[in-house]
Amino acid sequence: MSRITAGNIFRVVLAFVFWLFVAFYVLVIGIGAKNKKVMFEGGCYAAVFIAAVSLGSTGAIVGLAAMGLSAVRSYMLRDLWLPRRVRKSERGNMVHEHATMPPPAQPYPTATSLPGASDNLSSALAWVSAQAKQNKHRLPGDTYVTILETCQMLDSVIDAEILQPSGDARFEYELEAVVREYLPTVLRGFLAIPPSMVDNRQPNGRTPNEELVEQLGLLLGQAETLHSTRHSQASADLTTTGNFLRERFGHHQQGGFDFGIK
Repeated sequence: MSRITAGNIFRVVLAFVFWLFVAFYVLVIGIGAKNKKVMFEGGCYAAVFIAAVSLGSTGAIVGLAAMGLSAVRSYMLRDLWLPRRVRKSERGNMVHEHATMPPPAQPYPTATSLPGASDNLSSALAWVSAQAKQNKHRLPGDTYVTILETCQMLDSVIDAEILQPSGDARFEYELEAVVREYLPTVLRGFLAIPPSMVDNRQPNGRTPNEELVEQLGLLLGQAETLHSTRHSQASADLTTTGNFLRERFGHHQQGGFDFGIK
């Protein structure tokens, strides 16, 4: 997945050219994505900035703060205005892969930690992001943003696994299940429902729209758990290495280094 496209480069150039209006960027992003939550947030930044400007020099700090917050949030919401590019080969592979997706054979299989496996997970997220963007007009409420946030969080976990595999079979199984099974299945199942039926009550009293919102919320929670677990483990590993180095070489600090040679 890559963000380097002609359209994205043009948008970034425009963002730099009109940097004085950075306080309005989140509002513009929300309007472009047709996301009410983002539009409301951007409207708040814009309103605060306008009020600060009207106060003159006394509101300069408030105005700069609104610009800074809007700039940070614009970067965090980059998936809404700087979409990733999905290669045609990856898109074709993902459509075929998910059309014939088999159920997990065994729980918690042996961890392989192979780069190829991580590449497949990245391709799976690319497929989900592409489908969500292509059908965002059909997705209810904030589910489009929820999908992008989930993909972004899982992508961070996958990058960490590529850089330094955890070797935890259960963690890798859960990560693969969410990326390749649960998330694509939920999205594909919803998109298979005709738009005229997404508000119809099912026997359980819920509509397909309500089911999608709840299921994506559960998957976002699981993605947050995986993200927290993976990066907490990385911090713990770094601390363990630090403890070893302090124990191994710390006593040489006062008397000069002997490089551990006795």
